[in-house]
Amino acid sequence: MHEYTSTARVWGLTCPGFPEEVSRARRWTRDILRDSPLAEEAALIVSELSSNAILHTASGREHGSFYLSLAVSPQVIALSVTDEGGADSAPKAEHPGDDAVHGRGLNMVSVVAHRVVVHDSQDGYTVTAELYTGPGPEGHPR
Repeated sequence: MHEYTSTARVWGLTCPGFPEEVSRARRWTRDILRDSPLAEEAALIVSELSSNAILHTASGREHGSFYLSLAVSPQVIALSVTDEGGADSAPKAEHPGDDAVHGRGLNMVSVVAHRVVVHDSQDGYTVTAELYTGPGPEGHPR
């Protein structure tokens, strides 16, 4: 392999902040990962992260949008959703009561993904969830 060639493939998609765009993001993810045994887990993660961006940030306001990035390497599938900011606090997994309608999404992502990282920027947050396709970093099994 040439020294400047990466084995990682990266795709990006900008979606308007409409609820119906969540299903488009999910389909897009499944299409890219159609041969991967982790396609359904990845689609679930994208659905939850996209929904959170629309529900809890400026991404869901008029003219709002969110950006989805999908990176695939032999070791990991990384799914990132970047919102447009406007949230009172950083995204975090919560433990809502039994009657709560919202608040379980990032918790579910944390259970499905092998690693979840929240990056703060001037304009909003990027939540990245990683699915290891083989032994993860530090040799942790899948």
